[in-house]
Amino acid sequence: MPHVKEKKFAALLSVISNSSLIILKLIAGFVSGSISIISEAVHSMSDLLASFLALFSVSRSSEPPDEEHQFGHGKFEDFSGLIEGILIILASFYIVYEAIKKILSSSHEIIDTNLAIIVMAFSVLTNILVSGYLFKVSKKTDSIALFADAEHLRTDIYSSLAVLGGLLTIKITDIHLLDPIFAIIVAILILNAGFQISKKASNNLLDGTLPTEENEIVNKILKGYEENHNVKFKNIKTRKSGMFRQIEMTLMTNPDKTIKEGHKYCDEIEKEIEQELGNTSFLIHIEPFEETNCIK
Repeated sequence: MPHVKEKKFAALLSVISNSSLIILKLIAGFVSGSISIISEAVHSMSDLLASFLALFSVSRSSEPPDEEHQFGHGKFEDFSGLIEGILIILASFYIVYEAIKKILSSSHEIIDTNLAIIVMAFSVLTNILVSGYLFKVSKKTDSIALFADAEHLRTDIYSSLAVLGGLLTIKITDIHLLDPIFAIIVAILILNAGFQISKKASNNLLDGTLPTEENEIVNKILKGYEENHNVKFKNIKTRKSGMFRQIEMTLMTNPDKTIKEGHKYCDEIEKEIEQELGNTSFLIHIEPFEETNCIK
């Protein structure tokens, strides 16, 4: 299985990073009295759970097919991505709840803005470095679990920047009510990211088709064969399981062609699509060509 060690290292790095940031944010939040920083700590807790899920899923998804999972374990990554998205959504609701409670109460004051600003600045820098590495590895390995984890951290960057901006504004203006208001802004950013991750993971779990741009690549290659080799294609189906794309189709060719010649077409088509998309498995059924039953 390609890149397994690299994927595991990236997931482990995310676990270590999130664990460290949670401790720092909780200390800074309780010492300073900032609800926005405590909310950020909650956000990082969801990131940590997501990192553990990513570490688990990339380990399981790399296992070869077995008797119980004859098509492999790629769906572990998709399932992990869905749970991560749900965790982000739940975290956003919790942050809004805590922020509204603070707005309705009479206690808005932050005791130590300097400590809070230093911790949030460190959090931004750390997550920029770690998320950048995770995005790089997720793109290289086509891992939705690592991609979801990287998206977690990217929302953490945006939300941390929002909190940092709020803390700097509070320091300048001394308007402490801004703290829970910025916490709600953080929650909105987190909520949107959660929905996007959940949508992508759900599509794969429900065997949704490949993205439009990838289907266009497949159709372009198949059209080239139709024009140059007097063949037709029908019943074209695409889906994704973890890092692997799965494509099924029926190849209709001249009935006078031998099995060997038809198989040669299949090999050429598979090789060309694999070069464009990577990590693709195929199931191609060959039928004799009949113009009347050709359905593209």
